[in-house]
Amino acid sequence: MATSCKHPLLLSLISTFFLLTSALLSEPDILLTFKASIKDPQNSLSTWSNTSGTHHCQWAGINCTATTTTTLSVTSLNLQSFNLSGDISPAICGLPYLSELNLAGNFFNQPIPLHLSQCTSLETLNLSNNLIWGTILNQISQFGNLKVLDLSKNRVEGNIPQAIGALHSLQFLNLGSNLLTGSVPSIFANLTELVVLDLSQNTYLVSEIPTDIGKLVKLEKLFLQSSGFHGVIPNSLVGLQSLSVLDFSQNNLTGRVPQILGFSLKNLVSFDVSENRLSGFFPNGICNGKYLINLSLHTNVFNGTIPNSISECSRLEVFEVQNNLFSGDFPVGLWSLPKIKLLRAENNRFSGEIPDSVSMAGQLEQVQIDNNSFTGKIPHGLGLVKSLYRFSASLNGLYGELPTNFCDSPVMSIVNLSHNALLGQIPEVKNCRKLVSLSLADNNLSGSIPESLGELPVLTYLDLSDNKLTGPLPQALQNLKLALFNVSFNQLSGRVPYSLIAGLPASFLQGNPDLCGPGLLDSCSDDQPRHHSSDLTTLTSALISLAFAVGALIIAGGFIFYHRYYKQRAQVGLWRSVFFYPLRVTEHDLMMGMDEKSAAGCGGVFGRVYIVSLPSGELVAVKKLVNFGIQSSKTLKAEIKTLAKIRHKNIVKVLGFCYSDDSIFLIYEFQQKGSLGDLICRPDFNLQWSVRLRIAIGIAQGLAYLHKDYVPHLLHRNLKSNNILLDAEFEPKLTDFALDRIVGEAAFQSTLASESTLSCYNAPECKYTKKVTEQMDVYSYGVVLLELVTGRPAEQAEPSESLDIVKWVRRKVNITNGAVQVLDPKIKNSSQQEILGALEIALCCTSVMPEKRPSMSEVVRSLQSLDSRTHGAVIDFSSFEEH
Repeated sequence: MATSCKHPLLLSLISTFFLLTSALLSEPDILLTFKASIKDPQNSLSTWSNTSGTHHCQWAGINCTATTTTTLSVTSLNLQSFNLSGDISPAICGLPYLSELNLAGNFFNQPIPLHLSQCTSLETLNLSNNLIWGTILNQISQFGNLKVLDLSKNRVEGNIPQAIGALHSLQFLNLGSNLLTGSVPSIFANLTELVVLDLSQNTYLVSEIPTDIGKLVKLEKLFLQSSGFHGVIPNSLVGLQSLSVLDFSQNNLTGRVPQILGFSLKNLVSFDVSENRLSGFFPNGICNGKYLINLSLHTNVFNGTIPNSISECSRLEVFEVQNNLFSGDFPVGLWSLPKIKLLRAENNRFSGEIPDSVSMAGQLEQVQIDNNSFTGKIPHGLGLVKSLYRFSASLNGLYGELPTNFCDSPVMSIVNLSHNALLGQIPEVKNCRKLVSLSLADNNLSGSIPESLGELPVLTYLDLSDNKLTGPLPQALQNLKLALFNVSFNQLSGRVPYSLIAGLPASFLQGNPDLCGPGLLDSCSDDQPRHHSSDLTTLTSALISLAFAVGALIIAGGFIFYHRYYKQRAQVGLWRSVFFYPLRVTEHDLMMGMDEKSAAGCGGVFGRVYIVSLPSGELVAVKKLVNFGIQSSKTLKAEIKTLAKIRHKNIVKVLGFCYSDDSIFLIYEFQQKGSLGDLICRPDFNLQWSVRLRIAIGIAQGLAYLHKDYVPHLLHRNLKSNNILLDAEFEPKLTDFALDRIVGEAAFQSTLASESTLSCYNAPECKYTKKVTEQMDVYSYGVVLLELVTGRPAEQAEPSESLDIVKWVRRKVNITNGAVQVLDPKIKNSSQQEILGALEIALCCTSVMPEKRPSMSEVVRSLQSLDSRTHGAVIDFSSFEEH
């Protein structure tokens, strides 16, 4: 960018020149002059032409209004998400009636275009979600007629100038998602027309909340979340009589929520002060206006009680106070609010009972009150709520029998009542046909397991462990496709159906000594026909003779075995094994199978992977972890068990592990096609686009599952093409996920710090922040997607220039405007539009600014829309905008 563009005097001269010139031009000529400075790679402005035969008011993005009885004049120019770049020319100010200019969602890379202040009729300027950079200069005051100023989601830096206070007509000010620094000045007393103020997502701000914000009597929405605000919430905010949305979450606010605040904010719809360091009692009058719809207070250090006056909020829909230190009785009136949909209060110290009046909450969908001190019985009224799809109340003191209708909601999907004091029998469950997960573990339930469980078509997770259940396992359970089946530590008896053993963790049947079946301590041998005594004597003699012969061979072979493996055994110490599937393997089998011949590739940063053939002939992948931290045996087993419970078609199964004081061997299912990284590095890599797209969608689905659907939510943290395996049908499987939970954070970080050749998979913010986020995984995924689109390995996309794939692609696209040039030439041209769409997604994922990256669920939807085999829709990249 030329330095002359930054100088105010030269800027003014240039703008004056354009204005004088534009005064001699017609509106179509002014628009074409403006277009001439713009780069339009997708030809979005193709209708802008004097030869098109259409009136300029019908050109793309143009809106006209009748200014006289015979004249239509341009009043609005909306080019949002047209993928434009280049320069924003002052020529557009030649349009005398232009009141709205919306260039949001493009790629304009320049300082704030202050020359647009020459547009004398301009009331709306939206430059959000571009690459606008630099500071806000005092010349911003020249936009005297502006009502809407949106510079959000850019790279604007520096202090907020006092000059913004001169924009007296301003109604909407959004500076969110930038790089602003310093303290927010007292500029709001003059902005009396302001309705929306957004300073959110500015992590480098270091400021208290300005007290003069309380003078904005017309303010309806105030967003200060995820910035550097500290100190107390000022009492002056009582002046915000019109406020409906207040979001102060994810800051460093301290002290108490002002008691008087609730009495004043009578129009409040959404209130969020989560993830701060606020304390004390919550104000009693917060609901005096009875208009509150969304209350979110999660992850604070509040202590004290929630007042019962909260239940006066007759329009309350969402109540979130999770992860705090609240105590005392839970407001009983909340349970029966007519519009309540979500109640979340987990991880507090609430007490009280769930009243039978919960039946009046006719729209209640989700209840999460885990890890509190609730007592009493589960009321019959709960089963009368037909909209309830999740009820989770584990780790409380609930007691008594389960009501017969506890699972009568037709949409019920998740029930978790584990770790309570429930007793009696499990009722028959026939009405909740959409039940996916049922956990009643660690209670005092007795009687038999109901047969009706086997009739629930989508039941996938069933945990009835640590109870006093008796009788046999129902045969009907074989009808289910269970991913988790745990009936351990009960008093069950009889033969276990084979399908409930094969492919399921044998340890989840333990603690039931009267159960028998293949792979259990009792194989049900007593059910076999008894032999005659003579046959038994003959058989015994034969076995004794055979034992002597085999014994001699064992003694001889033992000396060889001892000398060959004793040293290795001594090095690893005492071995312990945990298998989540019925594997017939010992640690010696693994060690004997792991040699240079069985090593896959040159070894990952956390250890080598070996392909081992078990005695049964089955192949498994074994990863030997190195450089792991000090973990207790209990912690290690718990963390790996967490990963082993994952069931997703795009995530490799953890079959088990062996460990000693010095080594950990993770056992994964084997994948025939090896890693995606090895495939891309092959000179003959030539997958058709439909296969690459399926791989891309599968990887995205696996990541989205880890991020949002699996509990606890997990981050991969080491995603790269070498950690993506392919089965025989090229279905991708994520591996090496969440290794930080196994090796420990310190060991994980030190190991990654030593990694250099593959660092291009790491998001830029990894260099200066220790906070791990989903956006870091999204960046890594974007790098993998670039590999699929270009057909080039990530770390050496252009070996001659030592460029990694991100730098190489951006250089081609930004400098030479050569998006097509980066596409793999081995892919047919018929797929070019789909590939360009995937490239756009990859560029969004690898955005330098984390907040500009989409979530993985958004990536899945966008990639699926590219798949012409099933959709054919055009991708809408505006969905990537984070609200």
